[in-house]
Amino acid sequence: MNTLHYGWRNLWRNTRRTCITLAAVTLSTAILIASYGLMDGLMQHAVSNATDLVVGEVQVHAQGYRRDYSIYKALKRPDLILRAAKLNNVAAAPRRYGYGLVALGTKSAGARFWGVEPALERTTFDLAQHLDKGRFLTETSQRAVVLGQKLARSLQAKIGSEIVVVVQAADGSLGNDLYRVTGILKAVGDSVDRNAALIRAADFAELFVSGDRIHEVALNSRERLSLGKLTEILSVAAPEAEIMSWRQLLPEVSDMVNLFDVSMLIFGLIFLLAAGMGVMNTMLMATYERIREFGILKALGATPWRIIRDVTTEALVLAALGTLLGTIFGLAGSCYLQEVGLDLSIFAGTYSVGGVAFDPIWRATISGKMVYLPVVLMLIIGLVASLYPAALAARLDPVKAIHRP
Repeated sequence: MNTLHYGWRNLWRNTRRTCITLAAVTLSTAILIASYGLMDGLMQHAVSNATDLVVGEVQVHAQGYRRDYSIYKALKRPDLILRAAKLNNVAAAPRRYGYGLVALGTKSAGARFWGVEPALERTTFDLAQHLDKGRFLTETSQRAVVLGQKLARSLQAKIGSEIVVVVQAADGSLGNDLYRVTGILKAVGDSVDRNAALIRAADFAELFVSGDRIHEVALNSRERLSLGKLTEILSVAAPEAEIMSWRQLLPEVSDMVNLFDVSMLIFGLIFLLAAGMGVMNTMLMATYERIREFGILKALGATPWRIIRDVTTEALVLAALGTLLGTIFGLAGSCYLQEVGLDLSIFAGTYSVGGVAFDPIWRATISGKMVYLPVVLMLIIGLVASLYPAALAARLDPVKAIHRP
C-alpha cells in the first residue's frame, strides 16, 4: 500500500508532464476500444449478413451442382439431412433452383427462380423480414413472386405488377405462367439483387415440372454449433453430398474477416507503442530528476529491486489511471457508435463484398474482448516501458549519484 501511495505522490511532482502522458495513454486506450468496437461491429455484420440473411452457416448440395447449377443435379436423400438438422436443433431450409425469363411490358430479364418453403425460410433466415416493399411469400400465396431489388428495378416492377414467366422445364417442355409481385427485397448481394425471383416450392414444382427435387439445404444454427461440428453432423447424414461452410461459399468475406483481424493487431500495436514511448519518456525524465534521491536511498540500504519496484509502480499507476479514463471515454464513444453509427452512404451508398451487401450505417458492438484486450495490453506496455528507466536507477553508483550537480 505504501508503494502505491509513494508512486501516486511521485507522479505529481511534475504535474504538466504527468498530465501530458496521462492524456496520451487515455486517448490511445479510448481510440483502441472505440476502433475495436467498430471493427467488431463490421465483422459481426458481415458474418450475420452471410449466415443469417440467406447463405446460412453451411450448405449441402449434390456433388458437382455448383459447377453448372443443373436442375437435374438434385440431392439424393434430402430427408436425411433435414432429419439430422432437426435432431440437433439446427434450422434448415430446403431450396429448389431453376433459370428462366421474366417480362413486364416491354422489359425483360433473366432470372434465377428459388422454390422455397416460406415457413422454413422464416424460421431459418431473416430474409423474410428483409423487404424494401410489400410482403414475403406465405403458404397460401399461389403464383406470387418476391423479386431481388435490381431485378425489380430493371423490370420497373411494383407491388401488384403481373409478370410473365417463361422457363425450360425439367421434362423438356416450355413452362410459362403469370405471377404477381408481392414483395421486393432490400439489397442482399449482387447474385440475389440482380436475378433472384422467389416463389413457393409448390409453384416451382408445377412451373418446372421438377417433382420433389431439392438442390440445396441451407442450415443455420445461429452460432450455437461450430462450423466444424455442423459439417461433421452433415457428413454422417449425407456422405455423398457436397458440404460447404460460409467461409468456402464466400471466400472474399472470409478473407476480409481474417484481414481485419491482422489489421487491428497492427493498428493496436502502433497505438500501444506510442503510449509506451510516452510512459518511458516520463519515467526517464523522472529518473534523471531524482538521481540524487535514488543515490541517497541506495546509500541508506535500498536494494536495486526496491528501486525497480518503486519506478515500475509509478508507471503502473500512471498506466492504470490512463486506461481507466480511456475505458470510460472509449465505452461512451462505443455506445454512441452502437446507437447512432457512422453514416457512410454519402461515400458509397449500399455496397457489397463477395456478394454480401453491407448496411451503409456502420455500427459498433460492445463486448468484453474489445475492452479487456486494450486495457491489459496497455498495462503490460506501461510495465515494460518502465523497466529501462527502473534498471538505470537501480544501477546507479550511490556516491556519484549523491554528488551529481
